Amino acid sequence: MTGEGQLTARAFADQARRRLVSPATDEVGDHILNPDLGPFAFAKRPPRDAAVMIPVIERPAGATVILTQRTDHLTSHAGQISLPGGKIDPDDDGAVGAALREAEEEIGLDPRFVETLGVLPTYLTGSGYRVAPVVALVGQEARLVPNPDEVADVFEVPLAFLMNDANHLRQSRVFAGKPRYFYAMPYGERYIWGVTAGILRLMYETVCR
Repeated sequence: MTGEGQLTARAFADQARRRLVSPATDEVGDHILNPDLGPFAFAKRPPRDAAVMIPVIERPAGATVILTQRTDHLTSHAGQISLPGGKIDPDDDGAVGAALREAEEEIGLDPRFVETLGVLPTYLTGSGYRVAPVVALVGQEARLVPNPDEVADVFEVPLAFLMNDANHLRQSRVFAGKPRYFYAMPYGERYIWGVTAGILRLMYETVCR
């Protein structure tokens, strides 16, 4: 399931359910490529729990993943490409509830059109988040309306492209005087990198490899 040919959302969903049948208990994250830094290397507060949704939707040319570009005025990760998500609130029904709420708030995704397939292992970020990535199948009838306060654009990238190991580039930038390594998946004018690319790589390793 790792080539660049057409990949249907239903075939992906069936495999995801099989692979994610048991709750994930292990943890991965930015520190895997940067073992000298360790988890939460740049956090200035205790780690917080968060959730993101990886929304997969069927299209005529094959399944795609819905991604967002954050607005330029946000205080963190401004202008970067992201998955819908945010902190898990006390009133949320765990990670799945938080991912559904955030997707509705950010891109207008009605939870009625979302089928959750499972949760990937927790992804630890250098900025201090424990992120639960919720894999979901989105109905084609869903209509997306970005929240202009948070989302500058909503776009889609073929699932087959994102689940192709050949497109997972290991790159680096100097941060605090040292090279910091990360995954990047450039797609046309879209530069998908950092935590978003790391989580998509985790989905490849967990579901598709």
